[in-house]
Parts: sequence; structure tokens; C-alpha cells
Amino acid sequence: MEPRIQYAKTTDGVSIAYSAMGQGPPLVRVLGWLTHLQVEVENPLWRTFIHALSHHFLFVRYDGRGMGLSDRRVKDFSLEADVRDLEAVVDAVGLERVALYGISEGGPAAIAYSVRHPERVSHLILYGSFASFSRAQGLDTEEGRQRFEAILTLVQQGWGTDLPAYRQLFTSLFMPDGNIDDIRAFNEMQRVSASADNVVALVTALRDTDVSQLLPQVKAPTLVMHCRGDSVVPFDAGRELAAGIPGAHFLPLDGRNHSILPGEPAGLTMYEAIQEFVGGDGDRQETPAPSGLVTVLFTDIEGSTTITQRLGDAEAQEVLRTHNTIVRDALKAHGGSEIKHTGDGIMASFVSVSGALGCAIAIQRAVAALVREDPEMPLRVRIGLNAGEPVVEDEDLFGTAVQLAARICAHAEPGQIVVPTVVRELAAGKGFLLADLGEVALRGFEDPVRLYELRWEA
Repeated sequence: MEPRIQYAKTTDGVSIAYSAMGQGPPLVRVLGWLTHLQVEVENPLWRTFIHALSHHFLFVRYDGRGMGLSDRRVKDFSLEADVRDLEAVVDAVGLERVALYGISEGGPAAIAYSVRHPERVSHLILYGSFASFSRAQGLDTEEGRQRFEAILTLVQQGWGTDLPAYRQLFTSLFMPDGNIDDIRAFNEMQRVSASADNVVALVTALRDTDVSQLLPQVKAPTLVMHCRGDSVVPFDAGRELAAGIPGAHFLPLDGRNHSILPGEPAGLTMYEAIQEFVGGDGDRQETPAPSGLVTVLFTDIEGSTTITQRLGDAEAQEVLRTHNTIVRDALKAHGGSEIKHTGDGIMASFVSVSGALGCAIAIQRAVAALVREDPEMPLRVRIGLNAGEPVVEDEDLFGTAVQLAARICAHAEPGQIVVPTVVRELAAGKGFLLADLGEVALRGFEDPVRLYELRWEA
């Protein structure tokens, strides 16, 4: 998923890098701490969400001035400058009306743009954001001011060094529940996104950011989301936003990570809320097959031929349609891409192992719930997964990684989710329960393959 990078020129002459991916209603991400368009799609903390939103929207991302692939040699990091960046990107993409997705410190810019250009904003979404940075951070107290100055000193002293300890403060605040891989990925993103001087200038400019007086002027339908335990921007700051914007809907999220982790329930809730709020193209299923490391998932309906012989063609086809609906709903919710229908099942791909495993669990739970409601329903599904670098051709996937996923699926029992060692290793620390099934000889593979069962019962 290599982004196509383009540039927009602001009214004060700054070149802003942007990328538009996917199809559907336009959704523009407005900043969100530090960004880097190219690194994000390779970084496991960001790529799953990017892929998911690109599946249902024309998802537009851009690097703010002074960071990522945009001009680094800038001095003005004010709110007004942030709005100029957003204006340049929306104009360059040629969009008449857009939905704005303001993340963290991107929220005030999205709010200001909405008030300045109400005719161009269809929806306003705010996550982990604030109206007044000083009020949210308690800078009206001596303790708050001292903490703020200490952070600036820490950044100035060592942000650009090879020692991650200087950036670790931000990482621990942004994702207290992150494992060692999450922390390493976030640290690296911060390091490459901006210089120490620009980070200091950015954070210093935030001190004067206050859009409280603009909140009553927002005309666009607004969705405000905030994690209850957010340690970067307090929960009360989100409630203040929702209370100040006429008609805004407030969605509390369970969690304490300001930067939501892949596979985290709050992330799924957020994604579904955005899709429902903006009205993403939920019927679009086919997307270009991803390249690089992907997780391949196969489903297979147990005894499909027997079902047809017992029920007849029409009723058997209804069972197949039920399976397809369950699988496709799970793919939408977990950032998966349907590659093709196999007759008795579906082949799909994911840029995240967590997304693939979460999708597999969702499928089995949905099937189990359906059977509990209707014991006569003959639907039983086996699922197999594998991770690797398949060959991409004509929007399809081929190669050993795909063949092994198919063989694993065929080996699974109805109701099982089975994965090989590589998937187990990639899922380490993500909270999935995997039981060792031992080594198994699979048709077409010379060496035995060690398999694991993913436990999915609630």
C-alpha cells in the first residue's frame, strides 16, 4: 500500500505533503501529534486504521508544516497556520465538501476551518481533542506550568538522539498499554517525523491555542470521541467540546490510550462510529490486493455439498449468502479486504495480524450466535490463516503463503480458527489465546507445520 505523495502550496508559501487513498465519501484527517505519510503506512500502529478507512472513504492524510514530508524549515506553527495547511490540502484535492477528522491537536484546526468554511464541511469528527490547550493541560497552575517547561527542556536536550529515552515520555503518555513492539514503533515514528526545534515550536504554539469562542458557531454535524482514561488530553476536555458545539454527539470510549492500539476494542468502536456517522460506502468490497507482509484468511463452509443435497439449491444458496454477510461485515469492522469468493468460502487479506485474528473471532462468534437462535441452521465454518509476502497479480494473491493458508483452513475442524507459528509470533503480546495443536503434515508441503488453535469463545 504505497501512498502517492503530492504537494499543496499554502498562502504563505509552505509546501504541504498530502496523499489521497481509497474511494467513497471524502474524509480528511487533520494532523494528530506528529505525522509522516510514508512511514505511517509501514508502521503497524497506523497502517491498519489507514487501510480500514481507505476501504470505505476517499481518505486524505497530510503532514503538517514542519513535519513528515512537508516543508521542515518553517517558523509559524500557530492555529492560523494550521488552518492554512488544511485549506491548501482541501483545495488541492479539489473537494467541494469534506468530512473532517480532527485528531488531538488537529481538532482546533478542524473546528476553525468548519467555522470559516461551513459550506465545505459535511461532517466534523473530533477524537482526543480540546478547545483550550492551556485549560486541558492545567497551565493555569504552577504545577502545570512547571510540567510543561520540563517537557520542553527534555525535547530540546535529546529528541533527535539515538537514545529513545527522550521520546519515551511522550510514548508512555500516548499509549500506556503498549507492548515493547508498540513502544518501539511509536518512538521511531516520533524520531523521523520532526526535529527537536520543530517539536518545541509546535508544543509552544499549542499553549496559545483556544477555540472556545468558536464552538457555538460550528454548523456541521459533529461527533466527539474521547477515551475515559486518556492521560494526554483529559476526558473532561472532550466533554467540554461536545457541550460547546450545538447538537454534537459525544461518544465515550473505554480505554486509556491516547493513540489507540491495533486490535484495541476502542479502535473498533471508533472505526464503526466514523463509518456510520459519515456514511462510508459499506457495499464496496473489492480493493487492490496489498503487497508486502500481509495476513491471508480463508473461510470454508463445512459440508456445503451435503447442505445442497439436503436442502436444495435455493435454501443452500441462502445459507451461503448468510455466510457471506457475516464474513463481509467482519471484514469491514476489522480492516480486511475481500480478495475473492472461493465457492464455499471467502479469501481475504489484512495488513495487520491483529485485525485478521479479530475478524476470525468475530466470524465464529457471529455464526455461533446465529446457530443458537436457529438450531436448524446448518452453517458451520472453519477458518485458516497464514502471514507472508504473497505474489500480487490482477488484484489477486498467489504463492506459498496463500497455499499454506488454504491448506490450514482445510485442516481445521468446523468452528475452529487455526494458524501457523508465524502468525502466533506476530500476535505475541496482543491478548489472543492460542493453543498448541502440534506438528501436522499438510498436502503439498514437504515439512510438517506446527499449528495453533485460536480460542474465540467469549
